[in-house]
Amino acid sequence: MTANIVVLISGSGTNLQALIDACEQGKIDGRISAVISNKADAFGLQRAARAGIVTEFLDPKAYSDRASYDVALADMIDGHRADVIVMAGFMRILSEGFVERFNGKMLNIHPSLLPKYQGLHTHQRAIEAGDKEHGCSVHFVTAELDGGPVVLQAKVPVFQEDSPEELAKRVLVQEHAIYPLVVSWLCQGRLSMTEQGAELDGQLLPAEGYAN
Repeated sequence: MTANIVVLISGSGTNLQALIDACEQGKIDGRISAVISNKADAFGLQRAARAGIVTEFLDPKAYSDRASYDVALADMIDGHRADVIVMAGFMRILSEGFVERFNGKMLNIHPSLLPKYQGLHTHQRAIEAGDKEHGCSVHFVTAELDGGPVVLQAKVPVFQEDSPEELAKRVLVQEHAIYPLVVSWLCQGRLSMTEQGAELDGQLLPAEGYAN
C-alpha cells in the first residue's frame, strides 16, 4: 500500500523539492498528501502547489501556547491520514505530547554529524572548531531536540577557506541525496524505531546510523 507522507516546512523547501522529485520518479513508495507550514509566506508552499499537493498554513499566533498549537497541528496531520511525517526545515520545537503521538513515524534532517552541533548555526560551529569533516544526519524525532536515533549520515570535507554559506551549500547537496532514501525505507516498512534505537531490515543500526 502506498504510504501517505505529510511534510512540515517553514522556509524555501529545497528538501521538500527533493522529496517531490523522488516521489515523481518512483524512488519513494509513497505520496505526499499534504505540506503544512507555520509560515504563510514559506516558498515551499508554492513548490507543493506547483506539484498539485494540498497545502496548509497553521498560524502559531492563533494559539495561546505551544501545546495547543501542537494539538491543532497533530489533528491536521491526522486529517491527512499520515503514515510518515517528514520535517523539512520546520523551525519549531515540538512538544513532548506531539512527539509521542507520532512516535516512530517522524523523521528530521539536521545539518551536522550528530551528536555534534545540535541546534542552530551548525556550519559556523564546525568551522570554528577546526573540524576537517562536517555533514548531515537523518534521524527519528524524539522529545530530545536533535537527539533521536540516527538513521543515515553523509559527510563533506571542510576546507580552510570555507565560509558557513559555502559549507552549507555543500552539505545541502548531501541532504537532498540521503533524505529521500531514508523516507523511502520508512515508507516501505524497512525502517523502525525501537527502545534500542533505529532498526533497518531488523538490524539495529549503530549510533552514527547506517554506514557502507
